[in-house]
Amino acid sequence: MQKPPSSSSSSSSSAVSPTLIGKITGIAGVRPEEVSLLLWSMLYIFCVLSSYYVIRPVRDTLGIDGGVDNLQWLFAATLVVMLLLTLPFSALSARLPRRRFIPWVYRFFISHLIIFAVLMAFLPQGNDHRWLGRVFFVWVSVFNLYVVSVFWSMVADIFDRERASRLFSLMAAGATLGAVIGSLLTTALVRWLNMSGLFVLAAVLLEVAVFCVHRLNSLVRQRPLTTPSHSEKQSGDSADGAVGGGIFAGMAAIARSGYLLNICLYMLLFSVTSTFVYFRQATLVDQLFTSNDSRTTFFAASDLAVNILTLISQLLITGRLLSRYGTRRVLGILPLITLAGFALLSVWPTLAGLFIFAVLRRAGNFAFARPAREVLFTVLSREQKYKAKNVTDTVVYRAGDQAGAWSWTAMNALGLSGSLIAWLAIPLSLVWFLNSLWLGKKQKWLEQHQSRADTPAQGE
Repeated sequence: MQKPPSSSSSSSSSAVSPTLIGKITGIAGVRPEEVSLLLWSMLYIFCVLSSYYVIRPVRDTLGIDGGVDNLQWLFAATLVVMLLLTLPFSALSARLPRRRFIPWVYRFFISHLIIFAVLMAFLPQGNDHRWLGRVFFVWVSVFNLYVVSVFWSMVADIFDRERASRLFSLMAAGATLGAVIGSLLTTALVRWLNMSGLFVLAAVLLEVAVFCVHRLNSLVRQRPLTTPSHSEKQSGDSADGAVGGGIFAGMAAIARSGYLLNICLYMLLFSVTSTFVYFRQATLVDQLFTSNDSRTTFFAASDLAVNILTLISQLLITGRLLSRYGTRRVLGILPLITLAGFALLSVWPTLAGLFIFAVLRRAGNFAFARPAREVLFTVLSREQKYKAKNVTDTVVYRAGDQAGAWSWTAMNALGLSGSLIAWLAIPLSLVWFLNSLWLGKKQKWLEQHQSRADTPAQGE
């Protein structure tokens, strides 16, 4: 049982009751000084993912409504928007402290949600509405990467590698719970709130996430988490200062670092294979469902199945796997699931087979690949955590979307069947698996080297 704080300067656990602290510290080795930071981090990512999953089924519905044959153009537009946003994002992160920069990012997107709500409510049905749907599809595809990437950049800045291995799976569980609640809200409320109401609900959830950012920054200033192995000796406001550097610093860091280049390769292969699965699913849903409400309900129900499976895995499996086997083996789980899934589709190209594969693959990404991938960044400098990571999570990810989308279109134009495309995806999955093993080994070496040198690792 923890003693109450003896001074007016609260400790990081003072906002949580001693009884709750005792229960939480028994989970995944959470220490008392980490409890408040962990809970606020979980609430933060819970709200971000709830917001996204409230509007995700709307995005998928409007994307199909705009025509499955146009999806590759929507992916191309998404990449262009990502490229246009990268430079102002880098410039702002260089000049604004974390406590101002992150709320600014979220409120930028909140303002857009309100605008979409008004336009969706008052624009007449027809071509204008269809074009609004296409714009919204692109916007959501940008929105979801930025708001999630910013969260993981912040927690990678706060927690060192050792803490990240223990706590990131619990934060990912908070994300999954948020996704479950978001999917449930959409499934239950879409007929009552309609699309405009869902946009407003998503905006409110994002504003709660901004409040969580303020609380986390306050707690870190009161008692920063520092250990001898931490890549940045953070103390008070210095840890919350502007990152600095030029607007091209993220891209330059990637070009200089074999480690970051291989993280980009991991993201690229993940994105390409994800796009193959997405296009196949979109084609089948377009053929089997005729109304927007039925499609939205299908996508929301699919999200719900994925997120329940993910939550169970994160609470019971992920932390133990990361602690026992390390980043290397956990990173390899998703490529192996993908390899097996495409092999399944090559011999059983049905909706049932695709559903099983898609659910297992997305759950594997959220439960295993995402927490392990974020641990990779804990051994890097602050500039790399915010700038290089942002490029990797947004531009590289959407470049993979683009490569996958146009590859799918080209293969369909050549008359290749879905089964044959699945066979072609198998070698990509094998390369991806080998890449994940190399990354895990390199991350461990960087951590050991960083500990010996007691200086920030540059990922060389």
